[in-house]
Formats: sequence, structure tokens, C-alpha cells
Amino acid sequence: MLRSTITRLRTRVFRAVPENSFIATQTSYQLNNILAHFRGFVNSLCQSPLNLHALVHKLRFYDILCHNRGDQQVAESFPAELLQTLVTSQQPVAPAALTFQLIPTGKHNTSYFVGTGDGELVLRIAPPDDAGFLFYERRMMAQEPEIHALLRERTTVPVARILAYDDSRTLIDRDYLLMERLPGRPLTEVQVTGPLYAHILRQIGGYLRQMHALTAERYGYLGAHHPMEPQTSWGEAFVIMWNLILDDIVASRGYTVEEAAFMRQLLQAYQSCFDRSVPASLLHMDVWHQNILVDAQGTVTGLVDLDRALWGDPEIEFAVLDYCGISEPAFWEGYGRSRDISPEARIRARFYLLYEVQKYIVIRLLRRDDPAGARRYKEQSFALARPLTEGLGRR
Repeated sequence: MLRSTITRLRTRVFRAVPENSFIATQTSYQLNNILAHFRGFVNSLCQSPLNLHALVHKLRFYDILCHNRGDQQVAESFPAELLQTLVTSQQPVAPAALTFQLIPTGKHNTSYFVGTGDGELVLRIAPPDDAGFLFYERRMMAQEPEIHALLRERTTVPVARILAYDDSRTLIDRDYLLMERLPGRPLTEVQVTGPLYAHILRQIGGYLRQMHALTAERYGYLGAHHPMEPQTSWGEAFVIMWNLILDDIVASRGYTVEEAAFMRQLLQAYQSCFDRSVPASLLHMDVWHQNILVDAQGTVTGLVDLDRALWGDPEIEFAVLDYCGISEPAFWEGYGRSRDISPEARIRARFYLLYEVQKYIVIRLLRRDDPAGARRYKEQSFALARPLTEGLGRR
């Protein structure tokens, strides 16, 4: 049955994407290996946390292939006159010169390429206030201007210059920003060979190393949207973040109060793994193929969508990179530093992966109206938590 499912998946994928594209190439590789690895993959999720790093990439691809092909939200539509007003209120350009092209890849904001007759900009409009948010997502656009400015001043990370950010709600009942358009296309839309892909990952590693070298005195989500109080240690910050996201899941009815209490107690039992000195590094937290812009030569021309950034342990960034298939050997070559593979680090990695996976329960329920998808993420979350429960008896 599994073999026939794999065959059907391969056929569907190659009908949906160009055969030689990055997605098709990577998918073909994954499908050819799922038959060999699937049983071990499932069993390993229920065993030691030491097996986690080798498995999360397969977890992500299995999730994409089986569940996420229709994940795009229906884009909102805004009148051309309103779009013109938003731009001309911030830039000295004639309305008649403006053209707007909806960017179809956005999953949270509604974004447009803006032609001005003298260059191109990007207009990003936040979702409505009742869209359904995780605790750190509400008005998170507010932190982007400061982060972009910091990266442009202190690093060579390719981020856009933000020209304007407006949260006054005078022209539209949303926050919005206007920024320069970066060159290049999302990696999801570019055909790349294996060596070229490795070259891209090396660059990403180098850029994230620069980003992680920027540090703050406090930990957590420190932006102007202020979703939490800054903390003096990462361990304290992560406990707050963990509990807040569990509050969101309970509020969306993704977990019962008892299920959330189990997850809270689980982190409490392993709190000593997080009580260590670590710099409050600037973390992107959303580096995946769609947020990486590249040109035809494989040069990374942009890292986009920094609205989820936080300050904390780089290991939580690594968990997102694992989940999104970025943390390949070439990435670590570019990063220039190996990751901690101690038992304590692997336990932290499992909690960090849980932090990433559990958020999709809320997203599926509140923004996708997809209770079946939410149940899948809930099942994944408890499968990931199971080895931690079993490990308590050995501590």
C-alpha cells in the first residue's frame, strides 16, 4: 500500500511542478527514499531524542507532500485606488504611473509588486485584526523596520530598505509597509542543480552566522509589537513562549486544558537543559525556500519576511532550518560552526521542533478552517513528545 501511495504522490507532484525544478528534484529524491526509511522514521519518532536531527527533514517533506499542496490562502483583494493612495501617501509618485501585481506566494500578508515607472517597490498589507493570530504574530510587522535597518548597517545580509511603515490606520484599517524590491526570485521557483543548491545553502549559512552575531541584552520577542516581556535569560524566555503558544492552542480548541498541562509539565521536567548561558542572538525564524531570493547564477539576493524574528538561542533557529530542509552539510560549511550534538542539545532540539510544529495547529484552525490538518499536527506533536516522556524514567 505504501509503494502505491508513493507512486501516486510522484505522479501528482510532477503534474503540478516543472520536472527539473528544485521542488521536483528534491521530491523525487525524497520519494525514492521514503520506502526505505518510512518504517524506521515512524519508529524513531517514538524512540530516543538522539535520532531527531536525521528525521525532521523527512517529517517536513512528508507533511508537504501529503497535506500542504493546497495550503495557500485566497488572496485578499484591494481596490486599485486604495493601493495608489497607500503608495502616494509615502512616495512622490503620480498615481497614473503606478502598476500593481499581486505576489501569490504570501501566506500571511497581502503583498504587491509596485511599478512606479522609475523602479519597483513592494507593498505589504497586514491581515485584519480578527484574522486569528499566534501570540507573537499580532502587529508583528512593527518590528521589521528596526531589524532591517540593523541588518543593513551591521551585516551584509541582503534585506530590503524599508521606505515607510504606517500603523496609524488612517488610510486603511491595517498596518502596511513599503520597501524596495530586491532582485531575484524565490528559490521555490528556480531550477537548480545539486552543486548550485549547495552553493546557495553555503551563502545562507554565512548570512545567518552574521545575523546570529548580533546580540541583545534581553531575550524573547523584543520588537515594537511587544508580545511578551523581555527576559534576562533564555530559559525564562522560552518558558514564557512555550506557555503562550500553548495558551493559543487551547484558545483555538486544538488542545484540551489537560493536554496543554501535559506539555507544560514536560518542559518543566527538562528545564535544566535550558538553564545555560547563551547569547541573545538575532534569529530570523522563517528561513525556508520561499523566503530565499536567488538569481540565475545561484547568488542569494534576498532574505525576506523577518517579521517573526526573535532574540535568543540559535539552536531554535536550527530546529526551523531542520524542519524546512535547510540544515544540509553545505549550510554548515557556510555557517562555519558545527552544532552541539550533546544529549542535552538534542532534547532542546526536540522542544524547539515542537514549538515550530505546534503553531500549525492554531494556523490550521483559525486561518485555514482545516480541523483535519490541525489533528495531523496534533498527532505529530504528541509523537514528538513521546520520547521525552519515556526519557523521564531514565533521568
